[in-house]
Formats: sequence, structure tokens, C-alpha cells
Amino acid sequence: MKKALSVACILTLIYGCASTPAPESKPAEPQASPGTPPAAPPSAAVKPLAPSTVQSDSVKDGTLAKRSVFYELDKYDVRDEYRPTLQAHGKYLAEHRSSKMLVQGNCDERGSREYNIALGQRRAEGVKRMLVLMGAGESQVEPVSLGEEKPRCTDHAEGCWSQNRRSDMLYGGEY
Repeated sequence: MKKALSVACILTLIYGCASTPAPESKPAEPQASPGTPPAAPPSAAVKPLAPSTVQSDSVKDGTLAKRSVFYELDKYDVRDEYRPTLQAHGKYLAEHRSSKMLVQGNCDERGSREYNIALGQRRAEGVKRMLVLMGAGESQVEPVSLGEEKPRCTDHAEGCWSQNRRSDMLYGGEY
């Protein structure tokens, strides 16, 4: 009797802890619903920034006002179109060593909670790596994952989900 009960408990534990991956499906055609912003930000050409560009920017305007990096479904690599933005933030952090930044990795609602937390962490750490390569100090940038807990859009459509697959950069005092 004890063996049967033990086996049943173990099987219940294994079954309860197992997570199933989100079913792979083709992305649906993005459908813009009235009143929602566009699915993804416009792409920017990848070219080095002139030194004067970063020096004249403040944290609230110009290149430094761009604070989000968007991703493809189930990806965490930073696309080249975000390099100028990360270069500007890295240079700003290098010039202002007392400044701190929090990078929040976000995901859309698809996938298990555990998967989204891990993916959000990889996204935030990827942005941190880029910022450190661009001049920021290791201790200035803290990556955290919010998983699917802080959506920018709550509709259940690809256009909305693409806005939720992002990393947000927040300077000290903003979080």
C-alpha cells in the first residue's frame, strides 16, 4: 500500500512539474485594430553615431529617449537596427559612471511562465552585454526578467504580441 501511494505521489509530482512547450504555429497576418499603435517600430539604418550626437542628447530626448529593443518570436538576439540606440546608452553610461540602469526583459503571453521568465532574462542579459561592449560598466547595468507580467498591449493578436516582446531600459530614479 505504501509503495503504491509513493509511486502515485511521485507520478503526480512529475506530471505537475512538467511544462509543455507552446505549440509551434505560423504567425498570423498582423491585423491592426482601431486605436492600437503599429506592430513594430520603424527600422533604423545601422551606422556609427557621430560623437557630437551623443554628447548633445540628454536622457529624456534624442537618441537616449529610445528605451526599448524589440525581438522576433522566441528570439533573444539584439538586431542591428538597435545598435545606434544601445551605442548611445552605452556611451552615456561610460561618461556618467554614477548612473545606473535596469534592463527589463519582457515576453508575450504565449509559452509557459517558466519559459517566459527564462527568455526575458536572456533578452535583458543580451542588452546588458551590448551596453558593456559599448562602454558601460558591468555594475552599472542590472538585467531582470518580467516574463509576461508587464505587457504593453493586452490584445490577443500578433500585432500586440510583437509589442510585448521587448527589453526596456530604465535609468536610476525611473524604477
